[in-house]
Amino acid sequence: MPEKKLDIKTYPRAKIDFNPKFPKIKSIPDKTKVNIRYSLIAPFAFAHIYWDAEAFELVYKLEEPKLDEKEDQALKEISNAMNEIIDLETVVEKDEKRLMNYIDQVLRTIAVELQIELSYEGYKKIYYYLCRDFIGFNEADPLLRDYFIEDIECNGANTPVYVVHRVFRGLRTNLIYKNPEKLASFVEKLAQRSGKYVSYANPILDSSLPDGSRVNATFTKDISSKGPTFTIRKFTKSPWTPPQLIEFNTLSPEMLAYLWMLIENKLNILVAGGTGSGKTTLLNAIGFFIPPEARVVTIEDTRELNLPRENWLPSVVRTASGSEKINEIDLFALLKASFRQNPDYVIVGEVRGKEAFVLFQGMASGHSSISTIHADSVDSVIKRLETPPIELSPTLLNVLDCVCIMTHAVVNKNETRKLKEIVEIVNVSPDGIAVTNTPYIWNPAQDVFYSKKDSKIFEKLSKRSGMSLQEIYSEFNKRVKLLYELYRRKIFKFKEVQDIVLEYYKKPENVLKKFGIV
Repeated sequence: MPEKKLDIKTYPRAKIDFNPKFPKIKSIPDKTKVNIRYSLIAPFAFAHIYWDAEAFELVYKLEEPKLDEKEDQALKEISNAMNEIIDLETVVEKDEKRLMNYIDQVLRTIAVELQIELSYEGYKKIYYYLCRDFIGFNEADPLLRDYFIEDIECNGANTPVYVVHRVFRGLRTNLIYKNPEKLASFVEKLAQRSGKYVSYANPILDSSLPDGSRVNATFTKDISSKGPTFTIRKFTKSPWTPPQLIEFNTLSPEMLAYLWMLIENKLNILVAGGTGSGKTTLLNAIGFFIPPEARVVTIEDTRELNLPRENWLPSVVRTASGSEKINEIDLFALLKASFRQNPDYVIVGEVRGKEAFVLFQGMASGHSSISTIHADSVDSVIKRLETPPIELSPTLLNVLDCVCIMTHAVVNKNETRKLKEIVEIVNVSPDGIAVTNTPYIWNPAQDVFYSKKDSKIFEKLSKRSGMSLQEIYSEFNKRVKLLYELYRRKIFKFKEVQDIVLEYYKKPENVLKKFGIV
């Protein structure tokens, strides 16, 4: 039975939810059994992750409404007309609900003026695509709204876009930019939304989107043979909490309690690992342990840290547009300024150059510092710090208390992130030879974490604080039990964990009693 045609002006307003509730997804060891579908933009866009028997791999299928030939033509005509009417600069700054209402009104007006007949179903689909493109990020918008996606990677025109999923890791999608000009236009949109510009003269974009997601893109075939490319590292509004890392078996409660003791006592920590190994994730998680009264200054290339606190000054570098670096504010400048801001803790997203010297000088002068570095062992950390472009004096490394080594690992055919080991720096000689102690280590063969009671850092704490080693270990064990209880009771929410840690600093007995810890 044909659908009843109505005047578009009388159609009820289509409802779109750009922030639907996401389901809980657990890892499935047998990938051939994976068949999961969840909403990205309700009720129009869905993610469907399933095993492709022909390709013999897990794939990510983006499902959106299909347009028939008439609807597709109508969308093109209405979209072209709206591009002439709507000023994009104005659009991206306005309230989302008001914008959706405005797009709905303009859609109806243009349809009437151009005498385009649309069924109610056709109107709803076109309204969705217009909202997606004018408010969001076109074809990639549903991917950007997927809570489980960490990275979106496009290697050029006529190749599939890939995503890194929190649960299933690397997945090929069915999104392909078949038109290089359209892909170039999308890269321009990314630049525009991040307050930058790309051109043939300046074809590389390195910036952040309004939500904090990090973007790197290329604009021309001169530097990428497949045409424009982009990589988006999504910003996580709610980072993983310490009990969640225990749930993922990324580390043990003992490791977390140990880091809690170090952070509370203002010791210096360096988190090392490869790209995507979970360095920033760990940095965010241990940020929960910073005492509530402490002043924290964070310095990053692009905003990734999200600390549960009020007394926090987040700083982000400013890159110069164009070839001249007149207006650039780099990590070095921000770090020098940070030590004049009376911080109790300085956190640097990543050290890779001359800023490392300032950071270690700050450690030496008593400012507790935490940072990350690209390296896969303590030896490679020391070599990186001693050689150009950093070139630190080996003896200056003695102000560093411990190094956490994060790693990518495959356990039971599943990709995971692990805190491979925690290494205490006992002494670094003028020749760059380090004496170390490793109180915690992950055994990959059995997928278990081992610990030993001999901690040089705890001995240092005992001498510094006047507490006996017995008292220090007693406090340590209480925190191990508390963190395990949070994990066991599935207390994972950002605010809940934050409140419990803050209460522990003020009234530890109350918290221990609440969780039945003696």
